[in-house]
Amino acid sequence: MSEMVVVIHAGAGSLSDDLRAHEADVREALAAALGAAAAALEDGQDAVAAVRCAVIEMESFPLFNAGLGSALCADGSVEMSAALMRGSDRAAGAVAAVRHTRHPILAAQALLDAEQVLLIGEHADAYAAARGLEQWEPEMFITERQRRRLREHLALIEHGTVGAVCLDAAGALAAATSTGGLRGQPPGRVGDSPLIGAGTWADEHVAVSCTGQGEAFIRAGAARFLGALVEAGAAVDAAALVVLEEVRRCGGSGGLIAVDARGQVAMPFSSEAMPRGMWRAGEGAVVEVM
Repeated sequence: MSEMVVVIHAGAGSLSDDLRAHEADVREALAAALGAAAAALEDGQDAVAAVRCAVIEMESFPLFNAGLGSALCADGSVEMSAALMRGSDRAAGAVAAVRHTRHPILAAQALLDAEQVLLIGEHADAYAAARGLEQWEPEMFITERQRRRLREHLALIEHGTVGAVCLDAAGALAAATSTGGLRGQPPGRVGDSPLIGAGTWADEHVAVSCTGQGEAFIRAGAARFLGALVEAGAAVDAAALVVLEEVRRCGGSGGLIAVDARGQVAMPFSSEAMPRGMWRAGEGAVVEVM
C-alpha cells in the first residue's frame, strides 16, 4: 500500500488585486477540491477518479480559469481545453477548444481508453454529448468578471488554469489539467494544458500538471521532460526546478505540481503567485496562494 497524496494548482500568474481581494474564496475552493479528491480515495477509488473529482470542483468555481468563468478569447467567446493521463499504462485523453461541454475534464476522461488521444472543437463537444456529458450554451460559461477583464486586458497571464496530480493507495499515478486558455487569445489558439507531454504527463514514476505561459511549456516539452528526469533518477523537486529553468530559456514563466511514486511532492513556480494545495492521508489538507 502506498501513502495517498493529492496535489492541485489553480494557475500561475501575477499577484493581482483581484486575487488579493478573493484570497479567502480561492483558499476555500482549493480546500473543496482537495476534499473531493480525498473522499474519492478514501472511498477506494483510484488516482484517475481523484484528479477528476478535484478538477470538476475547480471547473465549477467561477474565479478559476477553467469551465465556468473561463478566460475569453479576443472575440469574447470561450474555448476550453483539458487533459487527463493515467500513469500505469500512459493512457491519455484530451480535448481542445470545446465550447459546450460543462466539464471539459470529463470529455478528456471519455477519451482515456479510446483509440484517439486528442479531439478539438465541435467534434470534441459532439463526442462528449454522445456519451451523455452535460452540454451548456457557450454563454453559460461566461461571467461578467471575465467580460470586464477582457475589456481591461490588464495582464498577459490569466490566473486560474487548474490541475491535479495523485498517487493512490495502489501506487498508481494520474494527472489532470483544465483551462479556459489565455485572456484575449485568438480563437483557435491551444496552449500546453491539453497537450500530453507539454502541460500534462503521468507514467509509473511521476504525475505532472503545468501552468503558466503555455507556448513556452510546449517548446520546453515541460511535463515529459520532468518525467524523463525522474525516470533517470532525479528527485522530483530538483527535476521540477530544472524544468522551470528550461521554460525560462524558452521565454516563459509559470509553475507546476508533481508527485512521484514514493509520494514526494514538488510545487515550484517562477511567477508571483500560484494558488495550490496538498492533501496527504493522515495529515489533512494545506492550501497556499503566494
